Amino acid sequence: MLLGALALGTRAWAGPADQAPALLLAQPWQPGTDLTDWWVSEKYDGVRGFWDGRTLRTRGGERIAAPPWFTAGWPATPLDGELWAGRGGFEQVQSTVARQSPDDAAWRRLRYMVFDLPAHPGTFDQRLPALRATVAAMDQPWVQAVPQRRVASQAQLQALLRQVVAGGGEGLMLHRGSSHYRAGRGDDLRKLKTHDDAEARVIAHLPGRGRHAGRLGALWVETPDGRRFALGAGFSDAERADPPPVGSWVTYRYRGLHAGSGLPRFASFLRVRADEARFRR
Repeated sequence: MLLGALALGTRAWAGPADQAPALLLAQPWQPGTDLTDWWVSEKYDGVRGFWDGRTLRTRGGERIAAPPWFTAGWPATPLDGELWAGRGGFEQVQSTVARQSPDDAAWRRLRYMVFDLPAHPGTFDQRLPALRATVAAMDQPWVQAVPQRRVASQAQLQALLRQVVAGGGEGLMLHRGSSHYRAGRGDDLRKLKTHDDAEARVIAHLPGRGRHAGRLGALWVETPDGRRFALGAGFSDAERADPPPVGSWVTYRYRGLHAGSGLPRFASFLRVRADEARFRR
């Protein structure tokens, strides 16, 4: 619940400092869905950045210490986008955003890829031209509107996915054209990748055995829907020696779900969620 949030229309976008903004979140793409009403774009592997009209924030609500020039002249209207350092540049953007004192040279290597206008009252079809006009009026090379396209068939969608992944991209995003901006996870924003991933909160550290004695064996984690499991694969030796703290959120990869329990199959640690990184410094 966002107490004291700034209300725009019937929706709340940003609350007090360090409160998470109410963002539209993606669900996995469902194979076979009719593509007629969907826009497709690349899924950028960066850090979600929400501009509330005054301040740039992470998905978790943390203020991002961007250099003053980076956001100078930005509009009073909210923007939703991704801070991105190019394909394969996640570690670079995460370390840049995590700094309390901005590194000017590092920020000059980032782009802000804008993909939505949360306060616009129209459908995504209607928001797109407004978004492009807003970004064009900003006239800053490091701020770009995310390219959106239509695809005609499932075969074309899969071909585009293979092309993006082969080029080092993470996957695709699909946005329903007739949808309004609604906070939370719904059916209007979908992600399509060659592997599944999800997030879970760390609730305990399980000790290691054998080669890992004296350091982390696994994280005991809890999913947003309350399911708990041990996440023991995917850690480097350095991460086992200094594991993500209890209470932090982590991202993991997996290959489908077990039919009975609904728990992820072959889950493997990927990283601490991007907007949690600064707490580890």
